[in-house]
Amino acid sequence: MTDSVGIIGAGRLGQAMARTALRAGRSVVIANSRGDGVSAGTVDEAASAGIVVVAVPWDRVPQAVQGLNWNAQVVIDATNDWGADDLQGRTSSELVAGLVAGARLVKAANTLGADVLGSDPHEAGGQRVIFIAGDDADAKADVVALFQDAGFAAIDLGDLATGGAMQQIHHPLSGVNLIRL
Repeated sequence: MTDSVGIIGAGRLGQAMARTALRAGRSVVIANSRGDGVSAGTVDEAASAGIVVVAVPWDRVPQAVQGLNWNAQVVIDATNDWGADDLQGRTSSELVAGLVAGARLVKAANTLGADVLGSDPHEAGGQRVIFIAGDDADAKADVVALFQDAGFAAIDLGDLATGGAMQQIHHPLSGVNLIRL
């Protein structure tokens, strides 16, 4: 289990992921943070955590991760390519994986709105579902543990190509908000 979560991006999604990680009992560093219970830090400090969340707008991803050293950290790609016309037959997460070479990428936390993601996942006697996908089984296990510790029911959709595609904008699971009873 990875005890620290770094978040690159302090907007609504970054703040929602910070609340999720805090509910899971993790320490959190967020670049440019202003949130309670979360340590403000630099992008380098956030990127040195055991689990790093990329929570910036799609067009800012390359700049946000440029020059960072990845030493087998787990990176959660929580981004969405709203246009999806620049992917050239790949999933957005496959492109992000190329930008964070040396990290172990997991696609997660992108199908729910930030307000839903940051709220208590216990609803109607069940747990809100969060989808994950990735090519590294240990990395996926760390991400599943993070979300389960925060109260979510995690569903593994398989590898980045298959599971990542299902989560993209205009694909089957985009915007789907499910409760597991």
